[in-house]
Amino acid sequence: MIYEMRTYDLKPGALPEVEKRFGEAYEYRKKYSELGAFWHTEIGSLNQIIHVWPYQDLAERTSVRAAASKDPNWPPKFSEFIVAQRSEILIPAPFSPELKPGKVGPIFEMRTYTLAPGELPVAIENWGKALPGRNAIKPVCAVWYSDVGALNKWIHVWPYKSFAERDEIRDKARATGDWPPSAMAKKEGRRVCVYTAQENKIVMPSAFSPIQ
Repeated sequence: MIYEMRTYDLKPGALPEVEKRFGEAYEYRKKYSELGAFWHTEIGSLNQIIHVWPYQDLAERTSVRAAASKDPNWPPKFSEFIVAQRSEILIPAPFSPELKPGKVGPIFEMRTYTLAPGELPVAIENWGKALPGRNAIKPVCAVWYSDVGALNKWIHVWPYKSFAERDEIRDKARATGDWPPSAMAKKEGRRVCVYTAQENKIVMPSAFSPIQ
């Protein structure tokens, strides 16, 4: 399983019209393959839409996109509103849940860490040991790392019912002494993963997003 995450920067004020046109076109696109998620930014880098497409592999991605491109209703027609576009192919970490339809938000925190080169195995080990305890408090939505596009990205998405719940859950996790993963790694004498940058943003699902 792979995920293609496409991030579009939009002109200010364009979001409502872009989501409307995307939702209308998606009714035709979904017969080729369905979205994993469609979010827009609420806090962080504003005027962004983020759409995530699951595929079994790159071969399926190629065949699906080729078929969809022949549909006169796809892609959605809002190019006049796009400032920039980025696409990344993401691989789920071994412990990442599958991105499935459901109501787990509606607030999603997307945290993107840039790993120092060569640090991916350390990240997988430390997160693999610490995440079960964190999931017992509130399960993660996804943990991915980049394979194509901007490299050395470690992306984790956390769902919350409200900002108050986010604060409560994060306080509970830190109070265990085993979160973040670096805390457990230090306690157990393992090497702490080296990050060179960190950023986060709060994203909200569109009406047609399978995950809400």
